[in-house]
Amino acid sequence: MSKPPLLKVFTGNSNPALAAEMCAHMDVPLGSATVNRFPDGETFVQINENIRGDDVFVVQPTSNPANDRIMELLIMIDAMRRASAKRITAVIPFFGYARQDRKDRPRVPITAKLVANLLTAAGAHRVLTLDLHAQQIQGFFDIPVDHLFASPVFYNHIHENGLLSNATVFSPDIGGMKAAAAMAEMLDLPLGFVAKRRTNATTVEATNLVGEVEGRDIILVDDMTETAGTLVAAGRLLKQSGARTVRAFVSHCMLGEIGRARLREGVIDELVTTNSTLVETDGLPITVLSIAQLLGDAILRIYRNESVTSLFKVKGY
Repeated sequence: MSKPPLLKVFTGNSNPALAAEMCAHMDVPLGSATVNRFPDGETFVQINENIRGDDVFVVQPTSNPANDRIMELLIMIDAMRRASAKRITAVIPFFGYARQDRKDRPRVPITAKLVANLLTAAGAHRVLTLDLHAQQIQGFFDIPVDHLFASPVFYNHIHENGLLSNATVFSPDIGGMKAAAAMAEMLDLPLGFVAKRRTNATTVEATNLVGEVEGRDIILVDDMTETAGTLVAAGRLLKQSGARTVRAFVSHCMLGEIGRARLREGVIDELVTTNSTLVETDGLPITVLSIAQLLGDAILRIYRNESVTSLFKVKGY
């Protein structure tokens, strides 16, 4: 008589703290796996416990260094498939290469599709992710994708900290209007956007804005930031136009030195983000909110073959 599948959660080296917090919320022990390097840099993986017939989830944001994190994830999935796991779900809070989702120039790859193919070829049965840079990436997969949003976490933070009374939601560029509009509707706030022009890979110029700004507390909504160029350019124009404060709500934060230097300028009063990746605050005005409960609840629902749609809902909405 076969045993019922057990829920097992493992993690690579990308964000083990998030995986541990998720397991604590679910009251499930974090699985034991060895994930390290051979002397020549190749990745070595060994699953240190029996997972035959089990429902396995592997937590691995594919953030910097993206190539290493993706290889760890692929090799872990392959090891789990060869160990006869019944179902393998790749839990990818931040999906790297998501910005390479189309051919915007001649002779360039669509790397997001390539990564989707690799995950499927490695043996993943489904993917759980958060705030993809482009929602159409879900269609790149030939396996089910559960796409969560950080907006319920942001919504609760905004309500709990009294940031609604004099606020306007802004998108820092036209491309983010859909997410900003959803947040504005959720919060019952007016909506605006900033038009930008990118001058090079790390520099952005904000050229115009549409929306209610004078004397308002601005909530900037974006999916990710690395150099903070878009956020700071938008924030500078908003403050020049009379905004009282500018807070940025960004799902994924991968700030490098350029981004940290820009935050130190003080244009952005607060950057609110999630722990989808490891975030070092270093005395900067950064608030990190946990998505462990959101992801943990999604894992439990997937394990029980329940709908995850209710996780998109927020209190009072």
